Amino acid sequence: MTTHELHPSAQRVADVAKQLGISIDIITFAESTRTAEEAAAAIGCAVGQIVKSLVFTVKREPVIALVSGSNQLDTRKLAELFNVGRKQVERANAETVRAATGFAIGGVPPFGHPSSPAMFIDEDLTRYEVVWAAGGTPNTVFSIRPDELTRATSGRVVNLKVDH
Repeated sequence: MTTHELHPSAQRVADVAKQLGISIDIITFAESTRTAEEAAAAIGCAVGQIVKSLVFTVKREPVIALVSGSNQLDTRKLAELFNVGRKQVERANAETVRAATGFAIGGVPPFGHPSSPAMFIDEDLTRYEVVWAAGGTPNTVFSIRPDELTRATSGRVVNLKVDH
């Protein structure tokens, strides 16, 4: 438990983690951790250990994909999970992201959302002992084991990355 006062959005994430039985320590940085590269540089970890919380809409319903920072999400693979055409998968705009998650782009945590949108986890995240996710603001993060991330989000681990 940290003794410093957290931003209300970060405190909400900490409170939800506690309710889920997960012990996290939210770290606040002076600099932005909005992008995977910025977060990895601030933390001192591999870009692949960063959890990008990407919000899409599939048939106009929000879907969250937790993607390794070193990967790009393949919208065709996301469409296949819903048995729809690729054109029915769209990146959510800022308003939709906030409505679906309760957080602004750049600070969306993997849990603590007002609703329970479909959740998918990039299988590459499971290769790491620890991964780092946004803590509710564009400059807060926390570490979590991939198995805890999967349990906390009830996410489905799948291959989401663009194959090169």
